[in-house]
Amino acid sequence: MSDEPYPCPCCGFLTLSERGGYEICPVCFWEDDGQDDHDADQVRGGPNYELSFTQGWRNFTEFGASRKKDRGHVRAPRPEEHPSTRSC
Repeated sequence: MSDEPYPCPCCGFLTLSERGGYEICPVCFWEDDGQDDHDADQVRGGPNYELSFTQGWRNFTEFGASRKKDRGHVRAPRPEEHPSTRSC
């Protein structure tokens, strides 16, 4: 495990300590079960219920959370969580 944060696959903010570790992103409330671009349209069930990765991302861009009912659980990203502010 790296000391550098990983981007959430749903919102893109640097909020995860690892990928695929079932962490819940505090910015979009997506639970990272390892689903990625190659199976983005597949509904796996599990921690993200009826959502595909694609739908979770669309929801986040539309109303700020991976699922509408989770809007009360999310927070704005911190300045250091923006990918463009991290040094290489």
